[in-house]
Amino acid sequence: MKKLVYLAVIASASLMSCSTGPDAMTGTAVGALGGAALGGIVGHQSGRGLEGAAIGAVAGGAAGNVIGGAQDQRKAQGYYGNTPPPPRPYYY
Repeated sequence: MKKLVYLAVIASASLMSCSTGPDAMTGTAVGALGGAALGGIVGHQSGRGLEGAAIGAVAGGAAGNVIGGAQDQRKAQGYYGNTPPPPRPYYY
């Protein structure tokens, strides 16, 4: 089981640097903390709290990075009102 945890940590460390925008970084941190908390609770029920927390942090961090990266892309494309308003008609 320890090999699986080490493999998951190494894989997540290499994959989490794909999105580096501000929302992606925030999503990674929030997802990792939430995943660690939830994984620790679930892992404690089975007697493996630290392993559960590690796996939860990896999964939560990866999910948070993906979601935050998608938000960064939407903001860059102007879906959230970052585009200028249309020109006003000119009346003679």
